[in-house]
Amino acid sequence: KGSGGFRFRRFGKREMAASPAQPGVMEAAAAGPELPPPSPALRETRVRCCSKRWVGEVLGLCAPYVRALADGQPGELGAESRERALRDALWNFETAVQENIIINGHPWQETSDEAELQNGSDIKILEDQFDELIVETATKRKQCPRKILVHVIKTMKAEQEMLKLYQPVVKQQKIKPEPSQASHMANLRQVTGVTSKQISEAMKSLPALIERAEGFSQALTLQPILELCKLRQEVFAGCKAKEENKLQSFITQMEVTPAETTPSKKSNAILKRKRRTTDSPQLKYYPLRRRITLNT
Repeated sequence: KGSGGFRFRRFGKREMAASPAQPGVMEAAAAGPELPPPSPALRETRVRCCSKRWVGEVLGLCAPYVRALADGQPGELGAESRERALRDALWNFETAVQENIIINGHPWQETSDEAELQNGSDIKILEDQFDELIVETATKRKQCPRKILVHVIKTMKAEQEMLKLYQPVVKQQKIKPEPSQASHMANLRQVTGVTSKQISEAMKSLPALIERAEGFSQALTLQPILELCKLRQEVFAGCKAKEENKLQSFITQMEVTPAETTPSKKSNAILKRKRRTTDSPQLKYYPLRRRITLNT
């Protein structure tokens, strides 16, 4: 701090004046294509930039921050001295930035705006050439298919003419069928017609055959039951016949008894017969259905 105002110190090429916006300024000024790092012997400590105009715009954006920094300094100064100190601060800041950057590998003082204008004109020329290439490509996309179509048609016509000129080496012969083969084919057609008719008739009669088969299966299932019923009838009929025969024989024996015997003997014989008949095991299962009365 001096009597005439504020003054920034220069720290050479490796240091810059302190400023709140210094990191942002240097990052914005360093925007551009990154170059490969040099060898340790030739290492560059300054910030590499690619446009002098862009750096000037960044310095213009940093000017309000430098003014705010000057206004925040303590001490009472007049308007003229404050304005002079502010100009000195801005000049010191811009000089420090310019000394610590390089534009496309050259110092600030060695670069000029004409080179940038030339670069801008080169970019414009490249853009014009790019537009011309786009237009040329679009026209080729429209015109080339038509030209290619003409050549394709010519090629196809030439191929057709070449095919007309082609002559086969092997002569063609017509194959005539033998007469026996014709007769065999006629017989085969006739047989197939008859067979198809038979198949159609069989298919029509198939539902009736299915019904008959179902009835036959039902009859087969009922046959054992019928045979069992017949067997039971025969068994019971034989038993009944035997019972009737025994009763008939018993009655005939009673009728044929001699009259010469005494009545006491007759009664005893009848009682004996009755006991024998009641004691027989057959009467237990098949009891008599009618009662026989004997008159003495």
